Amino acid sequence: MKILLLGSGGREHALAWKLRQSPLCEALWIAPGNAGTAELGTNISLDPNDFPAVAALVQQEGIDMLVVGPEEPLVRGIYDYFQNHFPNLPVIGPSQIGAQLEGSKAFAKEFMLEMGIPTAAYREFTAATLEEGLDYILTQTPPIVLKADGLAAGKGVVILDDLQAAQEELREMLSGKFGAASAKVVIEQFLSGIEFSVFALTDGKDYVILPEAKDYKRIGEGDTGLNTGGMGAVSPVPFVDEVLMQKVESKIIRPTIEGLAKRGIVYKGFVFFGLIKVGNEPYVIEYNCRMGDPETEVVMPRLQNDLVSLFIATEEGTLNQQKIVMDPRSAATVILVSGGYPGDYEKGKVISGLERVGGSMVFQAGTKMAGSEIITNGGRVIALTSYGDNFDEALVFSNRNAEVIKFEGKYYRRDIGFDLH
Repeated sequence: MKILLLGSGGREHALAWKLRQSPLCEALWIAPGNAGTAELGTNISLDPNDFPAVAALVQQEGIDMLVVGPEEPLVRGIYDYFQNHFPNLPVIGPSQIGAQLEGSKAFAKEFMLEMGIPTAAYREFTAATLEEGLDYILTQTPPIVLKADGLAAGKGVVILDDLQAAQEELREMLSGKFGAASAKVVIEQFLSGIEFSVFALTDGKDYVILPEAKDYKRIGEGDTGLNTGGMGAVSPVPFVDEVLMQKVESKIIRPTIEGLAKRGIVYKGFVFFGLIKVGNEPYVIEYNCRMGDPETEVVMPRLQNDLVSLFIATEEGTLNQQKIVMDPRSAATVILVSGGYPGDYEKGKVISGLERVGGSMVFQAGTKMAGSEIITNGGRVIALTSYGDNFDEALVFSNRNAEVIKFEGKYYRRDIGFDLH
């Protein structure tokens, strides 16, 4: 089977690594890919949001399956585009309306309300209802959570302890702080608890649950500083026991998949459930319509199933015949980032030491080839994933190898998993 994988991050390197392990994967193309994915298949320099260019590549190479890594092409409707132009090509990823679970916070909240899925209370506002929104904030108890409705590259959620600051933030967001993404803003109740992520692969009627994970989004140790795309992750999550997972499945996963079917929404791909445990109950913070990053870098190493077989079952509607097998070991990922990230940072720094890494898997993200050298090409540069009998043991290897790899301005968090002891 000839497979085309769209994307260029650590998530895509981990997916490419997993796809190449399948005897069913005859050849792999990654568009645009990075220096790491180049070792697993053929990188093609094209924009995943340029659907005609993706279609031309599909036709030229006789691609048998399209796997969509990032959210933007899904929210823009790549599934629907290929249904219209190549109806027989399996596309792993939801339809455009299904991708609204991530593409619109308001859509997701309304969906959860209709399906009785536990989530924080909320209201939504636009520029036309700004005054109502300002008044609403004054009736709330801080912290106040404001979320841009659309995709804002992970930066569209603001949590403030001061009511006046929250009012000012609402004004700024509705005035275009995040462009079109914040033309509508959701204000929701702050939930106090501990977060974790659960992943399902669904064919629209049945589903399988993949290994759960917990990621760390703040740049600073002790979860301080600015939000990033993610500084590390662990799987399994020590506090996620069988009782909690049964609640997650019965109260959240099953009603979500049944809700999609009830609405007639085509959904063949991953559902990411961003969850928070409040007391002993799980609530949904957000949905994503694809795998998380850096969670993919711990989930894929723990998944023992053939990923291509799972994707074929997704396309054929036979996921109910699949049983997920997980590696009993823990996996832990540490992300190496560019100096200054998530603010301004420089690219083009030479990376050395990759050949000296031992005891960890290297998943590249913001990297590219420059002649014979690998250089930095993004904020999050490399994910180091290791196995261990527990996450602490796994982190020993990831942290040790984080010192082995060198590039100017390198930074990483040494305290991944700090809150799980």
